[in-house]
Amino acid sequence: MVIFFNSSDPNYTIYMGKDKYENEELIKYALPIDVWFHVEDFSSAHVYLRLPENITVDEIPKDILYECCQIVKDNSKDGRKKEKVSVCYTRWENLNKVSTMEVGEIGFKKQNEVKVIDGITKDKEILKRLKKTMEEKNVNLEAEKESYNIENSNRKKKFFDDQVKLNIIFIEKKRNSRCQKV
Repeated sequence: MVIFFNSSDPNYTIYMGKDKYENEELIKYALPIDVWFHVEDFSSAHVYLRLPENITVDEIPKDILYECCQIVKDNSKDGRKKEKVSVCYTRWENLNKVSTMEVGEIGFKKQNEVKVIDGITKDKEILKRLKKTMEEKNVNLEAEKESYNIENSNRKKKFFDDQVKLNIIFIEKKRNSRCQKV
């Protein structure tokens, strides 16, 4: 079961694994448009934010970042007891999982792509609102990723085909303009 939360902006989807075994599935089947959140230096849930297409990590609205930080802090056994924690986040594609790691453990391909937000304190109002929207769903993560990959491949193919058509039109116009000058 994957746990979903409604963010303050319906264009962004927040979800997390129920336990470390489900985190393994999320690590394996998250999408390239997903951003991973975790409490730094403490065990915590793996919280993901699904971005709208063409939005980068640097363009995530501050209130959406803050909501993800609240969820990940609240779902950290030790982090929730601390007054303040730091939350790290990075694109899913930057996660590095190797066979020697424990279940739920993760590393990074490029440490310089990991962003950190310091001083996250509990915000009861935001947590209360988010918890009201919490919903557990059975999700076929593998099928969802396969569907995304097919759609993404089709988008790229259409873009490439459109570029070829534009190039042909450009060449035709250029050829016609040369013919008229002679």
